[in-house]
Amino acid sequence: MVRNLKDQILETASELFYSQGIKATGVETIVKAAGTTKMTLYKYYPSKDDLIIAFLRKRDADFTNWFVAQVNSKADQPIDKLSAIFEIIGEWLAIPQFRGCAFINASAEFPIENNPVQKVSAEFYEKFRNYIAELARMAGATNPENLAQQLALLIEGAIVSEQMKRGSGAIVSARQAAVILINLAVSR
Repeated sequence: MVRNLKDQILETASELFYSQGIKATGVETIVKAAGTTKMTLYKYYPSKDDLIIAFLRKRDADFTNWFVAQVNSKADQPIDKLSAIFEIIGEWLAIPQFRGCAFINASAEFPIENNPVQKVSAEFYEKFRNYIAELARMAGATNPENLAQQLALLIEGAIVSEQMKRGSGAIVSARQAAVILINLAVSR
């Protein structure tokens, strides 16, 4: 299958940004790994910032599609889906290629509020919390937005803990706390 050069550049940059860091990955490294030229890269992505935003938007779409499909495959009822989230995140944390959350990493590299990278990262987590809040609402939670915020904080903390120390077990603790929070928030 002939690959689209624009997509090849984005895929190569995405792999490098995730594995090595955004600021640590130069345009020269990307074009060399993609087997192209700077002129071609800049034809499709006028600046490195445009390429970074494209990487984050693609990561958002890919992760969201994968994640929702995984949740739906693990559980049928909304309350069970809330618990399944932690199982799925745990599986993701265990893969050898795990290098943390691309959005948390990007936010750390571009910490200034209102920076486009910071905005895209914040949008991802807002959508993530909204997804959890919708599941909580469907499960009958008394305050779905609050429960979503609590569960998202547990997930984000487990992600960072696992990134800092592989095999930390943080997701197990997060899941235990989540079960308590879900049971308190959802009257059966």
